Amino acid sequence: MINISEVEETNKMIEESNLDVRTITMGISLLDCINSDVDRLCSNIYDKITSKAQNLVKTGEDISQEYGIPIVNKRVSVTPIALVGGAACRSTDDYVKIIKTLDKAAHEIGINFLGGYSALVSKGMTPADRMLIESIPQALSETELVCSSINVGSTKTGIDMDAVRMLGNIILDTAKLTKDQDSIGCVKLVIFCNAPDDNPFMAGAFHGVTEGDTVINVGVSGPGVVKRAIEESGQGDFGVLCETIKKTAFKITRVGQLVANEAARRLHVPFGIIDLSLAPTPAIGDSVADILESMGLERAGAPGTTAALALLNDQVKKGGIMASSYVGGLSGAFIPVSEDQGMIDSVNAGALTIEKLEAMTCVCSVGLDMIAIPGDTSASTISGIIADEMAIGMINQKTTAVRVIPVYGKTVGDTVEFGGLLGHAPVMSVNQFSCEDFIRRTGRIPAPIHSFKN
Repeated sequence: MINISEVEETNKMIEESNLDVRTITMGISLLDCINSDVDRLCSNIYDKITSKAQNLVKTGEDISQEYGIPIVNKRVSVTPIALVGGAACRSTDDYVKIIKTLDKAAHEIGINFLGGYSALVSKGMTPADRMLIESIPQALSETELVCSSINVGSTKTGIDMDAVRMLGNIILDTAKLTKDQDSIGCVKLVIFCNAPDDNPFMAGAFHGVTEGDTVINVGVSGPGVVKRAIEESGQGDFGVLCETIKKTAFKITRVGQLVANEAARRLHVPFGIIDLSLAPTPAIGDSVADILESMGLERAGAPGTTAALALLNDQVKKGGIMASSYVGGLSGAFIPVSEDQGMIDSVNAGALTIEKLEAMTCVCSVGLDMIAIPGDTSASTISGIIADEMAIGMINQKTTAVRVIPVYGKTVGDTVEFGGLLGHAPVMSVNQFSCEDFIRRTGRIPAPIHSFKN
């Protein structure tokens, strides 16, 4: 039970430190929608999503109003569409027909985003996988609310470098087709290593095949709360710092647990996991970079940043696990550039580069996220960035991801505006030396020796 002092403390965190439930995400299995006729498949998909999630938005709004807890997004994730569409799709146009159905369903039920236009290709691509990946530029340029993710590697299987090479071109084509909106199509596409089945956050959410028919996953966020707690704790030693973060993460997770249980009960859907991720927003004071600076760094990106982020990530997880028996998804600290004003300020000050961000991804919860790069960046360079990040995830047995936006017509020093929670971003420079001959090689990078644990 949550007592009155916890309620008062939670209200203070909401009012003064931007605490929110970032998302209630309903996962929906589409495996029972499979049909060899693409029109029938689309009809099945639309009917199931609009039936299962018809009350999702209203339920979120009711809980928010009754408990006074901001719930920013209501989302849906579905079974990876490459699996669902394999029996019916004969061309990329068939996959585009499916994503338009998903987009139509998302608009009908009033959600913010729908994830799952995805393929899992860490060991190789089926014809259906390849077809879906080839359809991504058109699919994301002709829809609004659907997000796409491709898992190209894992610790158990290695990295599919054929998919990595292919995706460099796919990202550039997506940027070009959405050039009139600052290449926003790339914002809805993320490349993963070790992608989790139960992630409620976009753009990487999909409903894993190990999940039940429907499930409720909740993502909680509170960078501002953690920052304030650290500031109020004073200049204690690392033990004091760790305890402060851990206790704060516990309190934040308790809020998520309350919302998750209520949503699951009202929607008659099983509760899945709480994803305790310090996901920032462009709002002042809601920044992971600010947390790192409150620990004693002049700027995020200064020497010591990776150590500070490792400490933060670990204590967030430890606090969250104490508050809920079912913590999953990504859980930890996100470091997206465009969505974090502190990160943007550090880039503009020259303290933060892509290379430093890559080092930080070794200890954060995701990877290179929401990074705008020059529109004339080559496909092989983008593939090289993806390969580097996938290798970090594979070797370190963690989830890593890449969401880069080569902004068509923009160069280093320009700024792009995505709006809302997506924020704005400075265009960052990338290494100009070529990796084309390396990326041109075919096949897989094999799994590391420590993956063999059976």
